[in-house]
This record gives sequence, C-alpha cells and structure tokens, in this order.
Amino acid sequence: MSAQFTFNTSSTPILLLKTKSSPKDSYEEYFSAHNYTPTFIPVLEHNFHTPNLTTVKQLFQSGALKLGPGRKYGGLIFTSQRAVEGFATILNDIDESTKQTSSQSLILYTVGPATSRSLTSIRDDHLPHATILGEETGNGESLAHFILSHYNPLFDSQDGPKPPLLFLVGEQRRDIIPKTLMAGSLSPEQRIGVDELVVYETGVMEGFEESFAEAVRASEEFLRGGVERAVWVVVFSPTGCDAMVRVLKELGDGEGRVFVATIGPTTRDHLKNKYGFEADVCAEKPSQEGVGMGIEEFMENWRKYKTGQ
Repeated sequence: MSAQFTFNTSSTPILLLKTKSSPKDSYEEYFSAHNYTPTFIPVLEHNFHTPNLTTVKQLFQSGALKLGPGRKYGGLIFTSQRAVEGFATILNDIDESTKQTSSQSLILYTVGPATSRSLTSIRDDHLPHATILGEETGNGESLAHFILSHYNPLFDSQDGPKPPLLFLVGEQRRDIIPKTLMAGSLSPEQRIGVDELVVYETGVMEGFEESFAEAVRASEEFLRGGVERAVWVVVFSPTGCDAMVRVLKELGDGEGRVFVATIGPTTRDHLKNKYGFEADVCAEKPSQEGVGMGIEEFMENWRKYKTGQ
C-alpha cells in the first residue's frame, strides 16, 4: 500500500492528471461534493517563452492592437490556461493609458469556461474595455466557426483588408483553428488570417509516471472492497498519455474497473490514434460538470450491465 496516496472506503477515487489550481480548484470542489475523492497528479511542466511574450508587450506599446492605420491585429485567441497566464505576466509592464486605449477595440476569443474566467479577471484588472467572447463554444473547432460568424461582419471590404488575429499557443497544439479560419473552401472575403505565437512550452513533469503508478496501486485496495467499485482517471492533455497508458498496461485495469475520461476530443483522439487506447468517457464540455456528467452517465449504464438489469 502506497504511503503517498490513500483512499477511504466511502467515496470513489478520481485521479485528476493536472496541477491543482489555487487558491481553489473547481474540479476538487465539484467531485468532493459528488462523493468522489479527488487526487491531483501533476503531469505538465510549463515554461513561458519570454522573447515571444515580449513581442506581445511590444504590440501593445506600439499601438498595433488599437484602431487606426498602425493596427496589426484585430484580436487575440486563447485556448489554454497557460497562454492566459503567460499573457498576464506582461501586462504589469504596460502603462495604464496604453492598456486603456488598446482595450477599447480589443476582442479576446476564448474556448471554455475556465479560460474565460481567467481572462475575465485579467480584463477587469488591466483591459477594462476588451470584449471576451467564445466561452460557450467548448472546443477549438466550434470556436473557429464562432469567430467566422462574429469577426467577419465587423469589417466592410471598402475599409480595406481586415486585420488578422493573433493566436497565443503552446508549442504542442492542434491546427484546427487556423485551418478553419483560413480554409481554401472559404471565399477570400470570408477567410480570416491567423498568426500563431508560441508563448509557453510544455513537457512531462519529472516523476509523473512513478506518481501515477503509485496512485493506481493505492487504489487497488479500494477496489477490493466490492465488485461495484470503480476508479476514475481524468486526462486533460495529450502530454503524458504515453506514461499513463504504459502504467495501466503494466499494472492492469483493476479487473476492468479503472476507467478513463478525457477533457475533450483532442485527448480522446490522441489516445486512440497513437496508442490504440479507447477512453471510456469524453466530456461534451471541457469543465468539471462536463466530465462529471459523462462519468455519471457511464457509471449508471455500467451498474445496470453489472447487475443484469
């Protein structure tokens, strides 16, 4: 039995492969309230790309993000918390008047409620006039279609070419947003230019595989308490999936009772296409509610199957 991880006998262990957010983590609050024992196992190490973040700062300082002849970009796109955190690091170094004027016409497109909440906090502190859109889209493809419907009507072709959007990304990302916005199937008038700028780099945290294996071993005692018991693993990113799959293959899946949920289709497809691993649940929305509802629906069907109902 592991000394680091212990699970009580009254609530289902759920291994969250992410760093715990502070001061509060919405996943911890949600799953604790729904009779789970949430345990965080950090997977990712993030390092901000300082030169490229300096480039973003210079765009503000040069007026490249505000209305006028010097405008270079019409808005920014965010699809990850880390990109938002990197963006936040530069704002204290920009004077207030520049932030005020730049934010008056600035659009911040975002995907998912968590990223939107982080952006809203930053907006309220630094960019009071900026508009945040896209929270309800849920994934990159839906966000891209939303941008096409929202951004194009803002510009009249008689006013000259519409400015592109700046997409702040990690070095590992899908290309669905730029592909959709610049698709050859769109008319030239409908296409929206996208420049990607890497603002953080990601790697697997040292010791993740050992920690995950330790947690899976610790959960075995919980499973021995009854055939109706299950353990859940929630995967938030393709990074680290190889180690997770390796551990589950080596240690087994608790007689078919260690289940895997993914935060969305990107991670689900990565597991299937690269490792031939089928996740049991893919959240319809990238949120604690989306994950929780998917798990509850799965468990209801699983229990019926187990009892022959």
